[in-house]
Amino acid sequence: MNDVRYEVDQGVAVITLNRPEVLNALTDGVLTALREALIRAEQDRGVRAVLLTGAGKGFCAGLDLKSVDPGMLGQIDMHVRRDFNPLILKMQQLPKPILAAVGGVAAGAGLSLALAADLRIASEDARFVSAFIRIGLVPDSGASYFLPKLIGVSRAMELALTGESLDAEKALQAGLVNRVVPREQLEEASLAWAQQLAEGPTYAMALTKRMIYEGAAGSLAEALDREATYQGWAAGSADFTEGVQAFLEKRKARFQGR
Repeated sequence: MNDVRYEVDQGVAVITLNRPEVLNALTDGVLTALREALIRAEQDRGVRAVLLTGAGKGFCAGLDLKSVDPGMLGQIDMHVRRDFNPLILKMQQLPKPILAAVGGVAAGAGLSLALAADLRIASEDARFVSAFIRIGLVPDSGASYFLPKLIGVSRAMELALTGESLDAEKALQAGLVNRVVPREQLEEASLAWAQQLAEGPTYAMALTKRMIYEGAAGSLAEALDREATYQGWAAGSADFTEGVQAFLEKRKARFQGR
């Protein structure tokens, strides 16, 4: 059984963490397979959106400490730089939207994975835990970057310093997730949303994704200039031509992602 499953369904690459017996805890092999799956999705022109989820009761419990050589625990920074950071950067830089479907727990680096997705849908039993402080560590894999941007500095500080969990409803209210659905509807609802994204103008989505992440760290003047530049690129796409034509003809646009 593969620790990471990869399937394509109607333009959506469904990437599933597949270690349900340990709540999909992350090993070196899983991290490598995840990165390879994202590269595969990026290179496949038939894939227009990515759905990241976990098998079984949980989304991801974070790093599998049992898989780490005890002698390497004191050098965990090397592990973060080598295995986690490239994966998180690949998620943010992927020119296709990523939707994380979170059922059950997303803890530690598992929380970071969910945060690094562009959108998040959660089941009613989902729990989000910045568990690093519980074992004397600091947030990594992008958590310190994404959390305050999504829910504000004060709330992010509380989660990071206490290690307390945030349930799905509170996560929705805080802005950490976009939608919450009953557990039995999570698979269907997340795939439907991902397929909706895949049907959209994915070239413009790629530019939008890049623009928003770059804008989060820059000035207004830089954002205005970036918007004008990217708008010029988008206006030169086949999707823009099709979108305008469909609007004039009062029909649904048939976007191709180019």
